[in-house]
Amino acid sequence: MKLATLKAGGRDGTLVVVSRDLSRCVAVPSIAGTLQAALDDWERLAPKLDAVSVGLNAGHLADAFAFDPAACASPLPRAYQWADGSAYINHVELVRKARGATLPPEFHTDPLMYQGGSDCFVGPCDDIIAVTEDWGIDLEAEVAVITGDVPMAASLECCAGAIRLIMLVNDVSLRNLIPAELAKGFGFLQSKPASAFSPVAVTPDELGDAWADGKVHLPLVVAINDTAFGCPNAGVDMTFNFPQLVAHVAKTRALAAGSIIGSGTVSNKQGDLWGSSIDNGGVGYCCLAELRMYETIEGGAAKTGFLKFGDRVRIHMADGQGRSIFGAIDQTVSRLP
Repeated sequence: MKLATLKAGGRDGTLVVVSRDLSRCVAVPSIAGTLQAALDDWERLAPKLDAVSVGLNAGHLADAFAFDPAACASPLPRAYQWADGSAYINHVELVRKARGATLPPEFHTDPLMYQGGSDCFVGPCDDIIAVTEDWGIDLEAEVAVITGDVPMAASLECCAGAIRLIMLVNDVSLRNLIPAELAKGFGFLQSKPASAFSPVAVTPDELGDAWADGKVHLPLVVAINDTAFGCPNAGVDMTFNFPQLVAHVAKTRALAAGSIIGSGTVSNKQGDLWGSSIDNGGVGYCCLAELRMYETIEGGAAKTGFLKFGDRVRIHMADGQGRSIFGAIDQTVSRLP
């Protein structure tokens, strides 16, 4: 089934069940008013929500109405936990290679992870807001999962079973603020503003065979200003799958239902810069920083700038028949009023 949250209805919005083709939706206040309420009692409420989904897809619900992604908040407008990994080691290796550093061997066995702000996500069609372009505004297209309750030190099998929903994320980075923050030795804060998630979150069964081994085996499609920028496959070159990422977070703590775990920037191993862009037959990139890394490695300096005010970013994923699964994250970069 597919679930979304409309902005109407207070801080945590209104839960709706969305049709498979993303054309219609229906509110379900008699089952759960919000997605968090559904996650808190998932074993009892999920079958009821699924029954609504079946009726909606069959065209049997008279109270259904048109689904509008622009009216959506992120599926969870705020969450108890947002932890983002860096599961695609190719991305990490490029970052380090661009500054002449080698990749420590433990990066292949122990995931990188940071804890992001989760009190105020932005909607999938809301603007990316910044005070100045000098901050180095960058997109980061990723996949994320929402979990149920996960006990501390949970097994991989337990973590796999706790994955309730899957969605996309634009984990915006302010690249020019990152070096000074990391130099303090205490991680990201100001350099990681509010993230945006796809209009719809889906249960794993909606992906069919594309959900396998704890990964989503489909291209993640990115466009900047309506120009194709990236389409790497999210199931390729993912060193750590989602059960492993969830287990990493749960090593020393229990996770509450509604925790969000991100994959990090999707990145596929490619050849040189000139063969990696979509124009040259490659799969492109899910962030501008990765393109700039290639430029630095091959030419000594980055040439491509970061996002400017007025730029538009679009992130989506389609099934094997070309049908949108999650709806699109579609954002414009804007100056803080």
